[in-house]
Amino acid sequence: MVIEAVSPEIDGGRFPVKRVVGEKVVVEADIFADGHDLLAARLLFCKEGVSEWSEVPMKPLGNDRWQGAFRVEEVGIYLYTLQAWVDRFLSWRQGLSKKVLAGQEVSIDLWIGAEILEDLVPGASVEDAGKLKKWAKLLRSSGEETLRAETAMDEEVAAAAARCPERKWATDYERVLRVVVEPVQARCSTWYEMFPRSCAAKKGKPGTFRDCESLLPYVAGMGFDILYFPPIHPIGRSHRKGRNNNPKSNPGDVGSPWAIGAAEGGHKAVHPGLGTLEDFRRLVAKARQQGLEVALDIAFQCTPDHPYVKEHPEWFGRRPDGTIQYAENPPKKYEDIYPFDFATENWRELWEELKGVFFFWMDQGIRIFRVDNPHTKPFAFWEWLIGEVKEKDPSVIFLSEAFTRPRIMYRLAKVGFTQSYTYFAWRNTKWELEQYFTELTRSQVKEFFRPNVWPNTPDILTEYLQMGGRPAFMARLILAATLGASYGIYGPAFELCENQPREAGSEEYLNSEKYEVKNWDLDRPDSLKDLIARVNRIRRENPALQSDRNLRFHSVDNDQMICYSKNTDDLSNMILTVVNLDPHHRHAGWVDISLAEWELDPRQPYQVHDLLSGARYLWTGPRNYVELDPRSAPAQIFRIRRRVRTERDFDYFL
Repeated sequence: MVIEAVSPEIDGGRFPVKRVVGEKVVVEADIFADGHDLLAARLLFCKEGVSEWSEVPMKPLGNDRWQGAFRVEEVGIYLYTLQAWVDRFLSWRQGLSKKVLAGQEVSIDLWIGAEILEDLVPGASVEDAGKLKKWAKLLRSSGEETLRAETAMDEEVAAAAARCPERKWATDYERVLRVVVEPVQARCSTWYEMFPRSCAAKKGKPGTFRDCESLLPYVAGMGFDILYFPPIHPIGRSHRKGRNNNPKSNPGDVGSPWAIGAAEGGHKAVHPGLGTLEDFRRLVAKARQQGLEVALDIAFQCTPDHPYVKEHPEWFGRRPDGTIQYAENPPKKYEDIYPFDFATENWRELWEELKGVFFFWMDQGIRIFRVDNPHTKPFAFWEWLIGEVKEKDPSVIFLSEAFTRPRIMYRLAKVGFTQSYTYFAWRNTKWELEQYFTELTRSQVKEFFRPNVWPNTPDILTEYLQMGGRPAFMARLILAATLGASYGIYGPAFELCENQPREAGSEEYLNSEKYEVKNWDLDRPDSLKDLIARVNRIRRENPALQSDRNLRFHSVDNDQMICYSKNTDDLSNMILTVVNLDPHHRHAGWVDISLAEWELDPRQPYQVHDLLSGARYLWTGPRNYVELDPRSAPAQIFRIRRRVRTERDFDYFL
């Protein structure tokens, strides 16, 4: 027997595939053998730590390709493998059928069949064993040959034989493969990034954790389920950056939250201006009452003032003059930051301490972490650390903030990161978006890489947002929220359409919140908060948008318009989205969809319900017209509804 080309299988089984609770794992493989015998195969699976395997039969798809599936029901690790064998009963039955059709004498064949049935008895249930013995006796009897042959061909006999197959010469697949099963929020989540120090209602006053509590209804009201904070630790004073990333700070400058560490503490402390650990735990609990999980940024870097620098100087690299090496990205210098030296001879102690940082914040109630620049730390470190954290609590979610080369991003996902930032912010044309999201959702990448789609971050204000104004923000919001099952925005900068760069050609914000306290007017009439709330409500109410696996792009005869769809496996929920990619001009086009994919009758009209505006249209056939004005409605999110006719000839759309 040969079992090969197993899918999903990541790098020969080196890494696990990913699923969330309740999802199926559909496994395929090429299975074949020499000769003409018929084969049987089983997919074996179990939760890690369970001694007995469960199994499901695999079905042939044609051309020696087989498929089976199982559902994962709990968070943790599942194992799966395959087994195949020559099915003596089916092979015999096939040969017997051919001889009977040819009118040949089959008495000896019936005796052979009786022996096969008797060989199956030891592995059968009491009920099946009795039936197998009875049928074997009948096949050996001196009765009418035609009647005995009909008995051999009976489907009840075949079903009993299938329940207790003879696997004496079965072939086991050479590998046991793994599935990491995580909470549903690992597949579908909606993130809102907010600086706690900018939450104060009074202008010019830094915010506190208590001030953040007053904004929880605002964030929850827009439909987010994860509230993400940049680092909340004490900020260093040595070489503190001033406003607009000025290398020189002035009195009163608050510095960057990513410059971690001061006399007040390091990665296991909170900035005293924000409050206490007790205040933070209270905020986490209050957020949960609003349906929000707090996500915390973990950035493994230190200021010269961090306690680690004095207590563990061996964890940092040194220059020939004996000074500690600060961070550089030539020609840029970051003298306020010391990176850890992961090549230190004391790496074991360093690794354990950094693991302790995660454990500390887990003890404060945090179960979601956004990790800053993980690609600048060793892959082996992350694989070990995430494994240690998952052993303590397998429900913890890690978001990788690694804007780097694709293979590095993919490797981080393989070693354990739950979700990953993407290149979405810089994919603006139809071709770019289609190519990129096809790679993420239609290739093997989908088995281990979960995209989290962000149109902006505190570091990224793209040219598209700078030049496109409010229509650009609207379009990018809808693209992010409907292309990705997980997406996020950096607010309130996003809903208030902040688009002024520090200088021409820069993606840095003018007067960036990274270096100063902001006081946002959340009630501005031009805010996108109502649109955001509506889009997030559409996501919650439509399961099709809560997964990336069924994303399909459709043709539209205008390069400034993009059309794509998502649907549930049972087609009970079908969403078609059309977006105008040009923030400056109205565009129109003819959209082509496949009616067969959605089991729509080409002879019947169907309804498309725009969930953004509430408008409903009747479409007929695969080709229909769409027109979009970016200033008022740069997109339409259609729910496809089939026409249903009742017994009283009353039509409605389901």
